[in-house]
Order: sequence, then C-alpha cells, then structure tokens
Amino acid sequence: MDIATCLKSLLVTIQQYRDSRTVQHTAQLQKQVEELSSLKCDGLLSSGQFLPTECVSGLVELAGNPSTSPALTSAIISLLAQLGSDDASREVLHSSYNLTSTLAAVIHHHGNTPGDPLVLQCLQVLQKLTYNTRTFQFSNYIRELIGFLLTNIQSQEEDVVMPCLGLLANLCRDNPLVQSHIKSMENVRQLYRTLINFLAHNSLTVVIFTLSILASLTLNEKVGEKLFEAKNIHQTFQLVFNIILNGGGTLTRKYSVDLLLVDLLKSPKVADYLSRYQHFSACVSQVLGLLHLKDADSAATVLQLLLSMCSVAALRSQLCKVVFRPAGAKLRAAGHGQTGEANGGRKAECGLALVQWLTSPVEGAEKCSLQTLQLLTELLEESLGAESVSGSTLNFVEMLLPVALGLLKGLDPAKGDAHLRKHCHRITHVCTLLLTLCCQDATRSLVSSQVSAQLCLSQVEILLSCCHSNSPLTSLPPVSGSDLRQLCAEALLKVLELMSRLRQQVKDMETSFYRMLQDQRTVTPLSLALTSHHRERVQTGLALLLEATPLPDFPALLLGESIAANNAYRQREAELTAKRVAVQEVPPPWMNSSTMDASGGNKSVSSLVEKLQTGMELQEPTKDSPLSEIIDVYEQKLAGFASKESRLQDLLEAKALALSQADRLIAQYRLQRAQAEAEARKLACLLKDAERRREDLQGELGNQVLEVERSRADMKELLQHNARLQRDSEEHQTLKGAYNALLNRFNETERLLKELQAAHISLSKQNDTLRKNHEALQLHRDKITSELQEREAEIKSLRLDVEKKNSDVAGLHADLQSKEETLREKDQERRDLEETLDVLRKELNKTEQARKDVSIKASSLELQKSQLESKLKQKEDELNKHLAMIAMIHSLSSGKLKSDVNLSL
Repeated sequence: MDIATCLKSLLVTIQQYRDSRTVQHTAQLQKQVEELSSLKCDGLLSSGQFLPTECVSGLVELAGNPSTSPALTSAIISLLAQLGSDDASREVLHSSYNLTSTLAAVIHHHGNTPGDPLVLQCLQVLQKLTYNTRTFQFSNYIRELIGFLLTNIQSQEEDVVMPCLGLLANLCRDNPLVQSHIKSMENVRQLYRTLINFLAHNSLTVVIFTLSILASLTLNEKVGEKLFEAKNIHQTFQLVFNIILNGGGTLTRKYSVDLLLVDLLKSPKVADYLSRYQHFSACVSQVLGLLHLKDADSAATVLQLLLSMCSVAALRSQLCKVVFRPAGAKLRAAGHGQTGEANGGRKAECGLALVQWLTSPVEGAEKCSLQTLQLLTELLEESLGAESVSGSTLNFVEMLLPVALGLLKGLDPAKGDAHLRKHCHRITHVCTLLLTLCCQDATRSLVSSQVSAQLCLSQVEILLSCCHSNSPLTSLPPVSGSDLRQLCAEALLKVLELMSRLRQQVKDMETSFYRMLQDQRTVTPLSLALTSHHRERVQTGLALLLEATPLPDFPALLLGESIAANNAYRQREAELTAKRVAVQEVPPPWMNSSTMDASGGNKSVSSLVEKLQTGMELQEPTKDSPLSEIIDVYEQKLAGFASKESRLQDLLEAKALALSQADRLIAQYRLQRAQAEAEARKLACLLKDAERRREDLQGELGNQVLEVERSRADMKELLQHNARLQRDSEEHQTLKGAYNALLNRFNETERLLKELQAAHISLSKQNDTLRKNHEALQLHRDKITSELQEREAEIKSLRLDVEKKNSDVAGLHADLQSKEETLREKDQERRDLEETLDVLRKELNKTEQARKDVSIKASSLELQKSQLESKLKQKEDELNKHLAMIAMIHSLSSGKLKSDVNLSL
C-alpha cells in the first residue's frame, strides 16, 4: 500500500473514530496507525500537502484527548516521533501542530504514575522535540510539565531521572522565561542540592544533563561562580572532552558539545579559562581524530564544536596551529604520549581528514561538507591575517584547492530542487573560501594557477539558466521558488565576485567577466542582491554595479525595472504580514462524545459562551457534568476553530503571495513584450530600407573589415603595453622589497638606541647614589676622624671608581651622539625612498586605469563586431533572395531568350 492510499484510509478511520468511539473503531484506527508506521515517510510533514496535514492534526487531537486509550495514544506518539525524524519535521510538529503542549497534557493526565511506559515515551519524544527549540512557559501545560520534572528529579527514580534531566536541560537552555520561573520557586535551593549530588552519578549522561541545567540556571550567580570557578572549570573541560572522545554515544556527545559551547562559552570568564587550558591543543587534536570514524553524526558534532570555538579569537589562533601544523611536528607531539604509532599518525592527518569530508560518500555528509568549508574559511582567514604565511599553510592550500574546485562541478538542474539547493549552497561556500584565499598574494597565485575562466563561465551560465529557463525552479510554490531564486542569485554573485578578484591574474577572465556583466540575465540576481536584507549581499551587489556601470551595453534600464518590481513585491508582502492575526498557542481541540449528544453539538458556540458568562443554567444533557469540564470542552472547541482559522489565514496569505509574484511576472512580461514590439518595429523599418541600403552596406562592409584589422593591430599594441606594465609591476615589487629591508635595518638601529638609553639611565642612577654617599661622608667627617684615617685608602679607591665611571659616562655620551647622527641620516634616506615610492604608485594607478579603459573598449568593439557580422549575414541572405526574384521575373517576361542571356542578366 502506498503512502497516499494509507493516508486516505487513516483520515476516514479518524473520522469514524470521532463519530463513534467503539472498540472496533479503536482497533481499526490503531491498525491503520501501525501500517503507516511501517512505511517510509521521510519529509512528509515538510511537504505542506493537505492530506498529511489533516491526518497529523487529527492524530495530535486524539493523542491529547484524555478519553483515548493508552495503547492507541502510545501508537500515535510513536508514529509522530517517526514522522519527526529530521530537524525540519520536528520544527513543524513543534510550531504548527503544537505537539509539545499535547505531550505535556498527556504527562499531566498520567502524572500520578511517572513510571508508566506512556509517560516515559512522552518524555523521550519531548526530549527530541525540544532540542534546540524555544518553548514558552505560558504555553498550555508547560508549567505543569516543569513541576512534574522537578518533582521526579528529586524522587531519585532511576528510570525517570535521566529523561527528566534531559528534557529540563532542553527547556532551560537559552530560555530566560523558564529559568526565571524555576528560580522563583520555593524549593529551588533543594533543587540545587539535588543537582549537585547528581554530579557524582555513575552515568556520564546524567552528569552532562546536570551540568547543563546548572550552567543555565546559575552561571551568572554566586552558586555558578563557586561551581565553575578556576579550580573546578579545568576538571569540567577535561570531563567534557573525555565524553566527546570516548563515551556515551551520539546523544551524550551532542549534549557535551552544547554544554561546552552554548552554556559555558557564553561567559567571557569561562571562554578565557578555556583559552588558557593547558591541554587544549592536545584535546582538539584528539577531537579532530574522530573525523576518521566516517560517522556523519559524530563528524557534524565535532565540526559544530570547532566552528563555535572559532567565535573566540584566542581559541581560533590555537585551532590554526593544530590544523595547519606540519605533519612532522604533529608526529613528534604524538610521540610524547603513551599512544601507539597508529594513533599518532591519525592525529597527524587532522587537515587531511577535514579535506576528505568535503567529498565523502557517507550518507548525510552534505551538511558536514558545508560545515567543513565554513570552518576552513574561518581558519584560513585567521591564518592569512598574520604578518607572514607559513609554509605548512601554503602546502595545505595546495592540497585543498583541487578538492574544493571539484565541488563546483556536477550541477544538473534536471535532478530536482534538493540537488539544486545543495549545489547552490556548495558553490557559495566554495567561492567564499576562494575569496578568502585571494586576500594574500601567495595564496592568490595558487588560486589563479588552478582556476580557469572557462570554469567560472560555465558555472555562471548554468546558474543563469537555472534562474531563467523552464527548469524545476520556475514550477515551484511561491515561497520555495523565492528561496531557491535567492540561493541561485547568491551563488551567482559569489562566482562573479571571484571572477572580479582574479580578472588580472587569470587568462581571458577579464573579458568573460565584463561580458557576463553586460548580459541581461544578470539583472535579476543583481537586483535581488541590491534589495536584500543582508549587508554582505548588498555590498557585493554594489561592488559589481560599480564595475558594470561604465560598460556601454550594461542594461541599466532593466535593472531599474527589476529593482522596482522587487520593492513592490516586498511592500505587498509587508502589507500582508501586517494584516496577519496572531493566534495564541493553544492545545489541539477534542470533543468528548460520551458527554455530548446530537442536540448539544448543534448549538451555537457563541450562545453557549454567553450563557456560561451570565451564569445561566445549562440544559439537561450537561447538568451531570461539572462546570469546569464544560468550560474546558468549549475552550478546546474554540481553540480548534482558531487553529482552523489560522490555517485558512495561512492559505490565504500563500495565495496572496502567489498573486503578488504573478503581478511581478506580468510586469516583467509586459516590459519584455514592449521591448519585443519596439524591436519588431525597428526590424520592419530596416526591412523597408534594405533594398536602398544594400550597396551602402557593401561599402561599409569593406570599411568594417579594415577597421577590424586596425582593431587587431591595436589589440596587439595593448598586449605589448600590458607586458610593459607587468614589468613595471615587477620592478615595483623589487623596490618594495628594498624598502622593507631598509625598514628592518631602521628598526634594529632603533632597538639598539633604546638599549643604550637604558644603560645610560642605569649609570646615571649609580652616579647619583655615589654622590649622595660622598655628601653623607663629608657631614660625618668631624665626628669620625679616627675612622676616616683608617678608611682613607678605601675612600681613595672609591674616588678612583667614580672617576672611571665618569669617564665611561663621557664615552657613552659620545657614542650616543654618533648614533643620533646615524639615525638622522637613516631618517632622511627613508623619507627619500617614501617619496620615490609615492611617485611610482601614482604612475602605476594611472597605467592601471588606462589599461582598464582599453579593456572595456575592446570588449565593446568585440560586441559591435559580432552584431555587424550578424547584420551582414542577414543582408546577404536578403540580397540572394532579391537576385533570385529578379531572375525569376526576367525569365517569365522573356522566356524565349537563350539561357546564356539569362545568365548574363
């Protein structure tokens, strides 16, 4: 049975179960749920189709109904957990279907038996559902859920403690509302004592959950300062790194990374402690060794850890030393430990492991590939920002470039939206990495030696065809199509920015770059960049616009129309967003059919609410039920209507967005149609004048041929001039090296001068001390004459020492004056060299501007030549047609003449 048929049967069974909750219908519904669970339903929730939406809404409603049997509720929760296997589906279940509140309600209804399998199942599903998501404490049953968790954490029941700790860690992480609610409770000190006792637990997972909760609640308080002080924090670091390396499985490893990065590194003090952690480099080397396991989940966790460490400047520099350290140094460092040679060799290949993940065939490696590109971009930016680039970094870049350039190949629009989206992300990250490498001359030369103009041109052509052809991109829903169009535009702009950066180093890159800027298809991505909310995209678009504006055939009018259309679309979207009605998050509605009969179901909801508000007595069918249950029933029904209204509002907004996009496409079509009609009228005028201008065109053709020959001669002269400019640039580099050598000599002289000044100061202090001692001895001369006679010899020796020191000081003064004269001469030489360098820079800028103008003129002449050749071909075809018509008319008028006469005509 396929998924569509199974969903239809499930929807019918849900409706039958709502109408009549018999044992037969319950068993049939449970069977349908189990059949759907046996099928593969990946991406079913994120598809946005109507049938899965209705089925999941009905299942969530039944799961939250207290009258549903526990077995059926457990089967439904298992199916929902299976549907929410990926991050996008879990987000849909949390935000659109409000499954978090529903499961919290189930736990609340069965809270008296915390060891119940249904409660444990709900706790496990909630732990997966709330991971890295924000849950508001004002949502339904969330406060009751927090109370349930705190109660059972302190109850010391082993089966319940671990899921309760994991769920509480998710709720507390980066959620100030939940944190303040827990801190305001009366038994918060007892909770702290219980959590601190859990730090000695045998399970590493329990310890990590506990540390995460304590970090969220007490990191900026006195308790947290004592718990995470300098004496204890190093033990915490070692524990987290040991768990990441050795223990606990994927779940424990994820929470360990979150504890280190999300919870602790938010504190500047803890980040400083980690940067000064003495075993940090060794731990990072061992963590990088996990990349050899070929496990996508472990690799993604490790790469997330390294990316988050890059946000701290001190850690980023240490990561560069570990990743780009030469293999010999790594092997020697590994040899000091007690690990074997195999382990040392594995540590020695940290950089190679990162490169291998770029093209790994392991399932789920696409996310790891993008994370690796982002990590390498961060690390290379840090490494290339230093004063000098190390040889190990250059060797790593040489190894990285062929692999990174290989990622640019393989785009096939026919493979569908997912493939196109992945490839656009890949192109964007690879081009960002290459642009980072272009910041230094050494790495830029490596990039220019392996990047060709044909590679960049092919990528631009493919991306433009994806944006403008009848590819799957144009048949997408409005939101998805806009997202893909933005991705393609961003990737295209990155490639154009790379071409702009390399146009002087790569052959034919400059001509290809200017030709692409004059292509009308680049208007759409350029307008999307200029009207984007991202600062980097706007700056890239402006830089390309400055390059394209001086070009003679740049479609500035089309760019203005496209920007206006984008602004109109954004304005329409903003108006629709302003009209959106915010619906408060409510639990799924349900109806208890055992307490409602047909007459009660037909009554108006509004009238019943008015009766409840005015205190009127309910009719006979509802007299036996408590008033609170009746209020709950109708509140739930109102919530159901509100959720349905919100879904209808979302559909209406989607239709309005589609309509606004259609309006924009219509405006573009009208513009293109007007241009086509103008072109048709122009061609009609040319057709009327063709016979008259035929002879003129033949003369112009000869002139154009001569002009083309002259243009070729001019191009040769320009190439020769460009070679001369290259030689001038090399001479400039030589002068720059000489200037750097003189600057180093000046710095050395200045250092020696400072040392001499320090020695002079110390000698002056010694002289002052001796003079003070001499004055003291003169004051006591009358009192200790006897002692003076005994120590005359000593005083004479001291005087000799003073005279020697004075002579040394005089010599040092002479040396100091000579050094000052030498320093003034060096300053004069440096100023002369700087003036010469400024003159050379001005001449180089002038020649560079002249070369750029000539290149633009050459591209324009090439375009005019192609246009004239096409027009000449059309005129020759028309001339042949006219000659044939003249021959036919002549043959009809004088058919009796001989064939040689016809040939002469």
